[in-house]
Amino acid sequence: MQNKKSIRRGLIIVYYGDGKGKTEAAFGLGMRAAGHHFKVGVVQFIKSNSHSGEVRATKMLSPYMEVYLKGIGFVGIMNDRRDRDEHVSAAVEALAFAKRLASSGDYYVVILDELLNAIDWNLIKVEQVMDLLKAKNERTSIVLTGVRAYPEIIEISDIVTEMKKVKHIYDLGYLAKLGIDF
Repeated sequence: MQNKKSIRRGLIIVYYGDGKGKTEAAFGLGMRAAGHHFKVGVVQFIKSNSHSGEVRATKMLSPYMEVYLKGIGFVGIMNDRRDRDEHVSAAVEALAFAKRLASSGDYYVVILDELLNAIDWNLIKVEQVMDLLKAKNERTSIVLTGVRAYPEIIEISDIVTEMKKVKHIYDLGYLAKLGIDF
């Protein structure tokens, strides 16, 4: 076995796919970093539920892990009554906020939850995300989640994991389950 070398620079990590577990993987990574007393910032681009299990659990990890709910809900589904321009404005504001966190040098990890979906829904552009990734502090790791990954993001990423759905209870008409899905 070869000798491995340690890496000091921050990484770009992508969890994507149609399967469950992207947010859980990102939060698990964040919890791991917080457990070592590293500062973690989570920016949620779509979700707006301050009562979700991950947001509640993160409060227990404060001041090491903080969640910033910047989304205003899912676009065009789940009883969304907001104007599309409101969603675009919220996503653009979230991206600017995330860029400040990522470039500040204050965070060991910045998690951009549902960012890839914000691109899919044409709330932000992949070029804007690339600008954020290029502007990140050298020692800050960035985690992106969403359904679809983009070739230019995959190309500059260090770790890319696809979550593939094999079977899900949603397909049988069931709602999300408390403590499992949110």
